[in-house]
Amino acid sequence: MAAREPTLRIGDGAVVRRMLIGGVALVAIVLVVAPIAVIVVRAFSSGLATYAANILHPDTLHAIWLTVVTALIAVPVNTVFGIAAAWAITKFEFPGRKLLLVIIELPFSISPIVAGVALMFVYGLQGLFGPTLREYDVAILFALPGIVLASIFVTAPFVARELIPLMQAQGTELEEAATSLGASGFRTFLTVTLPGVKWALLYGVVLCNARVMGEFGAVSVVSGNIRGQTNTLPLHIELLYQDYNAVGAFAAASVLTVIALFTLVAKVALEGRGAGRARPTAAVVPTPVGEEKPA
Repeated sequence: MAAREPTLRIGDGAVVRRMLIGGVALVAIVLVVAPIAVIVVRAFSSGLATYAANILHPDTLHAIWLTVVTALIAVPVNTVFGIAAAWAITKFEFPGRKLLLVIIELPFSISPIVAGVALMFVYGLQGLFGPTLREYDVAILFALPGIVLASIFVTAPFVARELIPLMQAQGTELEEAATSLGASGFRTFLTVTLPGVKWALLYGVVLCNARVMGEFGAVSVVSGNIRGQTNTLPLHIELLYQDYNAVGAFAAASVLTVIALFTLVAKVALEGRGAGRARPTAAVVPTPVGEEKPA
């Protein structure tokens, strides 16, 4: 019987392969490389002294400080939430488990601006808790707490969605064995669960941090855009551009670009450790009867 000729897949042909690679490279250059190059060129277009003056401007420094503080609060909160949510969903069976999964993913399906407006209806002067907060002189909106709340909301799923698939694949056998040997729940988590998910956890933290620092929509609604007070770095960049200070805007944008590049490097490094992607399961090859396994 004659052997069948292998069917060519898309991209097996030399011409198609070159076209695909060239097309992808062209799109990457136009959409990624060119904008980054423009940011760098325009940021330094007036010289290094002007660039430094724009970065060291009090309003820019305050925007950088506010962005960092927001990340230092929001990322740990979402890390703890992601670990707890992943542990609850993958280690226990309870009514409403699927509903909890949907709620965790909800921020990905809601526009950040809509999330900001929702926070206005909850914590604003005319909102659900607004009158009570005003009575006790507690400022949520147009202040740091509102910015942090908006950032936590939009980044809540990042850590959990990295941990849940991996912890589901790992199962509960190791935790049950540790518990049967007398280990407490906390010790079981530290010595059994955490070592197996540490790279996925770091991967989720890196993505969460990048999104917090670059968030614009939700924060623009709840912050009030008060220059030098409630402007994070993305909002400050918009204000500088509206003030026709293009060099200052690009200088501030270069800070976010550096953060993005560091995030990309960390992301690639963590993916090399197996985070952020499905790990192939090694195939088990049965040993023929009467034949010993190799040492």
